[in-house]
Formats: sequence, structure tokens, C-alpha cells
Amino acid sequence: MEDQIKVTPADKWISNPMSRFMSKSTSGGMVLFVAAMFAIFMANSQWADAYVSFWDDTHIGFSLNDMVLNHSLKLWVNDGLMAIFFFVVGLELKRELTTGELSSPKKAMLPIIAAIGGMVVPALVYTFFNAGTDAAHGWGIPMATDIAFALGVLFLLGDKVPTSLKVFLTALAIADDLGAVLVIAIFYTNELSMLHLGMGLGFFGLLLLSNFIGVRNTVYYAVIGIGGVWLCFLLSGVHATIASVLVAFAIPSKAKVHESYFVAKLNKLRDRFSKIDPDDKVPHLTGEQMECVQDIKELSAGALPPSIRLEHSMHNFVSFFVMPVFALANAAIPIHLGDGGLSAVTLGVAFGLLVGKVIGVAGLTGLLIKLKVVPMPKGMTYINLLGLGFLAAIGFTMSLFVTELAFDINLHPEFPDQAKLGILIASGLGGIIGYILLFMNGKKTGVQAE
Repeated sequence: MEDQIKVTPADKWISNPMSRFMSKSTSGGMVLFVAAMFAIFMANSQWADAYVSFWDDTHIGFSLNDMVLNHSLKLWVNDGLMAIFFFVVGLELKRELTTGELSSPKKAMLPIIAAIGGMVVPALVYTFFNAGTDAAHGWGIPMATDIAFALGVLFLLGDKVPTSLKVFLTALAIADDLGAVLVIAIFYTNELSMLHLGMGLGFFGLLLLSNFIGVRNTVYYAVIGIGGVWLCFLLSGVHATIASVLVAFAIPSKAKVHESYFVAKLNKLRDRFSKIDPDDKVPHLTGEQMECVQDIKELSAGALPPSIRLEHSMHNFVSFFVMPVFALANAAIPIHLGDGGLSAVTLGVAFGLLVGKVIGVAGLTGLLIKLKVVPMPKGMTYINLLGLGFLAAIGFTMSLFVTELAFDINLHPEFPDQAKLGILIASGLGGIIGYILLFMNGKKTGVQAE
């Protein structure tokens, strides 16, 4: 029987090309880059004031009895929309800690060491430039690596770099994200409301209990996670994105349907479907066929852990909506040096990322490999490691996020823009230098992906 799959004009010209674009590992980074460039252009154009005012002065609010939430559009993006980003980060962290590259001490040691070095040294470099000043609290800004941009640059290199390097950078970035979450929770939290914090932790405990007793309904976790944990954390003073990571860790990571049962049941359903007589008079499946297909769908859903299912289903939304919108709201960086040249904040952030990350990631890791404390990952060279250090200097999304938390804009409204300029300089140079080093080394050695 001939293939009866019909491709409509909408499939051919819209749906399928979009699906192919969104499935590429570099596409999310490309969209994020375009959004960031647009925001930078607007911030340096004749429409700069109107653009910034749109994000800062447009307010959205609601009230429930005595509780009133009324914030700017930018704050809703940073506290609300970015909570979804951190939720997916939490799901990725949980997967890596349970079954991925951070699941065993042997696998996790090198990327964790690299991540720690890549956080501590940049913070020290920033402190060198800003110690004792009102800008000293910004030491957390150059600590983070932007996983989307860094991996995007790495994947553009294709087979010029070994697969082990991509795995290493992914594990490093995940460990780096965990460190950034802890820094935000501990050092960039406002005054606490213990009542709301206690309520949020109570809802989190309820989710953990629900996981333990076998609740697998993702809608249930969404309602309790958003209406309970996230809202209470938002009101408590602890940054609400931390709640997203906690909720992600409470999502069940074990499948309802075991592999052996899935295979046996799927074979039975396939045989059952093939034995059903089709009705050629109707252009769709018969009722019995649709019932069988529905059973296959439910079985397949049960074979996927809720955490994996959520991570996959939300990845495109985060990559192609959440992060670009965040860039549009936060990357409006006016590029001007002022009368005194680059400020200490700009220099601290730029050197913290560009020098601190390279020393912390490549320098510390290379030293430990040289001393034989840890082995060199298969397929990696010292030049590759140096290139990786420069890619880690791309701190865009997470660094911009910490910038919004680090400074009191009422006292020093100039600090955020100065920090963002440093982020822009270091991220651009780090990405370019890292790409060139890895490309030239791959071309010289003829490296092929494993």
C-alpha cells in the first residue's frame, strides 16, 4: 500500500521549515543574538527613550483581597517569565545530577572544578576593580556562563571539535548554572518575610510528598508550583526564580511505565491495530483504530518521566520566546564611554569575564591535568581547553539577570548600563576568540566528532 501521508502547502512552506529550524541546536542562540542586537540598536537610536520607557513604565498588576501585585513589564519578565527559564534549568540540573554527566564523582569532578574556578576567579577580578566602592555588590555579575550562546558557538564549529568537548562544556555550564542559582539565593535576596517563605517551603514539601507517593499529573505540579511555591517566594523577598528551580527538583523523574512492560504492551497494540479492518469509505481512522492509537499515546506518555516530558516540551518555548523577550527587555545597552572612559564597573565585569573565566576554567583545569590530579578528557587538547575558557566568558543572559539584582538603581542608576557594557564587550570578544582558537586547532589537527 502506498504511503498515504499528505503534505499540505502549510506543512511544506511553514510548519516543516519552522520545525527544522527549531530543532537545530544553534537556532535558539541565533534568535537570542538577533533579539539582543535589536535591543542594543534601539538603545542607541532616536527611539531609545520610548523603548526603555515601554519596558520600565508599562505596569501590569492585580489584587486579591489585601494582596496587591503591581510591577513594571520588565520586572514581570525578570521575575515571572524568567521563572520558566529557571524551571527548565532546574529540570536540566536534575537530569544531569541523576543520570547525566554530573551523576557520578568521576564524571562530575572536572566540570565542577572548572565551574568553581570559573565563578571564583571572575568574582575576585571584579572585586579588584571595585572593592570598597558602592559597586562592590556586583561581584556576582561575571560569574555566570550563558549556556545557550556558548553551546551555540561550539555547535557552529561542527566536526572541528570532538564530541567530548561539547559534553564537557554542557556539564560545566550546568554546574555553573547551579552555582549561579545558589549565589542569587544567598547573596541577592531582599529582606525576608519568614511567613511567606515558610508557606512557600510548605508547598514545596507538599510537592516532594506528592512525588514520593506517586502523583504524576503535571497540571497538579504546575498549580501548586505557581500558585503556591512561586507566589509565596515572590512575596517573601527570596527571588522567585529560586522557587522555579525547587519546583523542578520536585517533579517526578521516574517513568510510570517500565521499559519491559512498554515494549511488550506496544507490540500487542501494534498487532491489534494491524488486525483492525480499515474503512476505505472514510478519509480518517475508524473508531476502533482511533481507540488503539489513543492507547498507544497514553502508553508512550507513561513511559516518559514527567520531568523529561516537561523539559522537552518547554525547551522551544524557553529558547524561542522567554530568552529573546528577556534580551529585548534587558539588553538595551547605551554604548558610550563618557568623559572618563570605561568605568571601574565596566572594567571589572569585562575583565572578570574575559580574563577571570579563562584563568578560572582553562587555567585551573589545565593545572590540575598537568599535576595529574584529574585526567585529560578524551579528544581534548590544551588549545581546546583555552578556547573553551574563552567561550565560558560569554556571560550574556545570566550576567544580565544578576545585573538587575546587584545594584540599587535609585542610588546609582548608571551602574547597570556600565555593567551591561562590560558584559557586551567580554561576551563578544570571548565568543570570537574562542571560535577562532577552536576552529584553527580543529583545522590543524583534523579533529572529527566521535
